[in-house]
Amino acid sequence: MRNKLPLFWVRLLYYEYWPYWIFFLPLVPYWLYLSLRARSFTYFTAANPGIEHGGVFGESKRQILAKIDKKYLPRAIFCKQSECWAVVEQRLIDEGLNYPVIAKPDVGERGSQVVKIESDSALQQYLKEAGEPFIVQEFIDYPLELGILYYRLPISGKSGITSIVRKEFLTVQGNGKSTLSELIKTNERAHLQWKTLSLRFFSRLSEVIPEGEKILLEPIGNHCKGTKFLSAQHLINARLVEVFDRISASIEGFCFGRFDLKVASVEALQKGEQIRILELNGVTSEPGHIYDPSLNLWRAYRDTARHMRVMFRVSQENRQLGQPVTPLPELVRLLRKHFGGKRVAEVAMSNQKLSNALGGTQ
Repeated sequence: MRNKLPLFWVRLLYYEYWPYWIFFLPLVPYWLYLSLRARSFTYFTAANPGIEHGGVFGESKRQILAKIDKKYLPRAIFCKQSECWAVVEQRLIDEGLNYPVIAKPDVGERGSQVVKIESDSALQQYLKEAGEPFIVQEFIDYPLELGILYYRLPISGKSGITSIVRKEFLTVQGNGKSTLSELIKTNERAHLQWKTLSLRFFSRLSEVIPEGEKILLEPIGNHCKGTKFLSAQHLINARLVEVFDRISASIEGFCFGRFDLKVASVEALQKGEQIRILELNGVTSEPGHIYDPSLNLWRAYRDTARHMRVMFRVSQENRQLGQPVTPLPELVRLLRKHFGGKRVAEVAMSNQKLSNALGGTQ
């Protein structure tokens, strides 16, 4: 039924497509209640002493990943804005990085400017168009990509996992009759990404896709790029919490956040093996499982409120240990700087340039 609705109604009726600020608006009273209890509107910035402002925004992915045991990380290099290609190329060789690779801004949100790169020429183009420093990361081809939201109370030592989301990548399957263009337009998620996909697959849009053939339309596991988020709450157990206790033990100043990772299998995950952590996000991490299309809005709000309550407890215990919060005027100033019109326009322009330049190369 959803695929038959006009896109306007899909965006309106299904909360997984709402802008994040609209979804979270009804939770503002609960945030105010927690703020009154904490006697601070910015109590959450104390959740992760080792991450700037607790990981609200603007934190460096590279600096956070540097805190994690290397055995859990993909190989990667850091590139400065407009860096010389010869220097980047040599670093790729030194690190043993082969194509494909993932390029992503060192500071960024919600999948912005995250691109799968297949060649030297495409990476050179990314280097030319990127407006900020970025990371080139080994592409991990493990079949499972998950987002796991973990917490540890710094005083009591209690830990747990509040959310696990499994990511199903945007794919269409041929029927031997429809063109790729038609398959995209009859797939709700793909149709919502038409502007990007029509550019990326321009040369194949009129091609009839053979029956049973699957085409991966988007290799980046981000909800904003059409990835379907599926609840994997059934994977939460004491054994898995122990795995992330071990992973987190060496991450200085980390108590609350979401691990975005790839893993070879569920069995490997439960053993703490064949795990590669792509990113670690702080207090703005969402419990991604709430966007499962099978869940209802009440369940999504209930689980998000629980997530907020856990973050409150983590923050308060860190404050008891002497961790300060970011003063409200400073946080407001940083928010204006980070999300100000000029920066938003620059990011949007950079996104468009990258889309135009790399649309056919991913």
